[in-house]
Amino acid sequence: MDQPNQKNGFFYEHAALLISSYQRLTGRRLIDCHDSDIGEALFNADFVLVSHGTENDPIFNYGNKSALKSFELSWSEFIALPSRKSAKPMDRDERADLLARVTQFGFIDDYRGLRISASGRTFWIENATV
Repeated sequence: MDQPNQKNGFFYEHAALLISSYQRLTGRRLIDCHDSDIGEALFNADFVLVSHGTENDPIFNYGNKSALKSFELSWSEFIALPSRKSAKPMDRDERADLLARVTQFGFIDDYRGLRISASGRTFWIENATV
């Protein structure tokens, strides 16, 4: 599958789902732009945005340009990556706390975690919304 681009509308439908879900859960807007431009705006945004499926071992199904750069992966590599492989294994208690907070509140917007790029470089994500 080609990465988001003008020919495929920058995955307009997926972008619209991400935007509406974010607003429904947080009460905040993810981006400000005209409706017809949301796919391109999300893909080119200066913040990292990723999503994954609902499989037992979820696989990323979207990463914007900032995410691809941060993880040092091409689009095709990124959308084949199980999301758990983007980070070092979490402590079980830390993961249980994260999931309990997301379940209780519907989302959290203060998540901090260490991530790993394809080259092995580690980097922190901070104040992330889950």
